[in-house]
Amino acid sequence: MSVAKRDLENRKVTTHRLVEMKKRGEKISMLTAYDYSMAKLIDQAGMDVILVGDSASNVMAGNVTTLPITLDQMIYHGKSVVKAVQRALVVVDLPFGTYQGNSKEALASAIRVMKETHTDCIKVEGGSEVRESIERILCAGIPVMGHLGLTPQSINKFGTYTVRAKEEEEAQKLIADAHMLEEIGCFGIVLEKIPAALATRVASELSIPMIGIGAGGGVDGQVLVMHDMLGLTQGFSPRFLRRYADLKEVITSAVQAYIEDVKREDFPNEKEQY
Repeated sequence: MSVAKRDLENRKVTTHRLVEMKKRGEKISMLTAYDYSMAKLIDQAGMDVILVGDSASNVMAGNVTTLPITLDQMIYHGKSVVKAVQRALVVVDLPFGTYQGNSKEALASAIRVMKETHTDCIKVEGGSEVRESIERILCAGIPVMGHLGLTPQSINKFGTYTVRAKEEEEAQKLIADAHMLEEIGCFGIVLEKIPAALATRVASELSIPMIGIGAGGGVDGQVLVMHDMLGLTQGFSPRFLRRYADLKEVITSAVQAYIEDVKREDFPNEKEQY
């Protein structure tokens, strides 16, 4: 690899660079992280985008949904991740209740996240319902990533995590919302758990990147929850999830070996003492 190409790949990922990647057909890799140590490893591996997702509510705090996580908790996780990252674009979710229905509160929430975490941008769920909040945030110069399709913060409204936008009316609304988000200034959109053909159509119609999770391969990039793809969580197995490792087994075996060594007084040995 030439020095120039290596420098290009190692330069900081920005919202503008993501649009460049879409234009030249380069797929965008995106993964969640919630703490310093894992974010550092993911960034050094070459990830394009790191999402500090409100999925921290599930995988870090043990909640059933994303709804309970607070703005203060998201800021804590965001701070931890940003400190570790040098290359990837960092996106922090605005949690439930911090932007819906009150655009002034939405702006205040976004400003807090930007000032206290030093993240690159924020992400919000929803389309026309939250347009005013997104516009107010964008007017403050804060980059916004949208999120359409299955929006976990609305799980009590949907009542299920099933595939969204299978019916024509909902599909047309999603298309309209995607165009609206681009028109008002969002730099990208996550499309979650929608038919692949619909996601491909939206990606082809818009000039900003579409990042899919359960949205097929016709989008501009993919995102997964880190705990899921590394096998740290086992009870969650949707069709779109590919496990790239079984760290649950690795960690369990290591911990059991440690317990055994302590019990039989093999740890610490002479070389491991002062």
